[in-house]
Amino acid sequence: MNAEDAHEERAGILLVDDMEDNLIALEAVLGSLNEPLVRARSGEEAMKALLRRRFALVLLDIRMPGMDGFETAANIKRLDQTKDVPIIFLTGAEDDSGYAFRGYATGAADYLTKPFDPWVLRAKVRVFLELHSKQLQLEALRAEVQELRELLDNGQGELT
Repeated sequence: MNAEDAHEERAGILLVDDMEDNLIALEAVLGSLNEPLVRARSGEEAMKALLRRRFALVLLDIRMPGMDGFETAANIKRLDQTKDVPIIFLTGAEDDSGYAFRGYATGAADYLTKPFDPWVLRAKVRVFLELHSKQLQLEALRAEVQELRELLDNGQGELT
């Protein structure tokens, strides 16, 4: 496997926020994880990015002009290609307390208020990266089992 193939397997993290300072802060906190970090400045940009490549996780700001975080999350969960990508909502502490309920109802895996604790965010992201890694391993095993079944069905293999 060459370096490009290895990079392709690393799904990365999609950072969605309309504020440059917030994106810079997220990159500073998550940079030490050595995973690809992809920026999107709007819900529309996020959807385009999600359709271009695979992500292990989306960190999604709720309050954005145009398509807000809730609408973006609903669109992510609506598409077969993206419906299983976990979403962590990020929003300002002064926001309406109903946001948390609405976030979970929209399909969020977690919800954090800004300013967030960098250690907590990094720990949560690590959990989702590990889950994504396990999912890839499971997919590879399923593919191997399918290949073996096809070989046996075609009489090209035998059990020993």
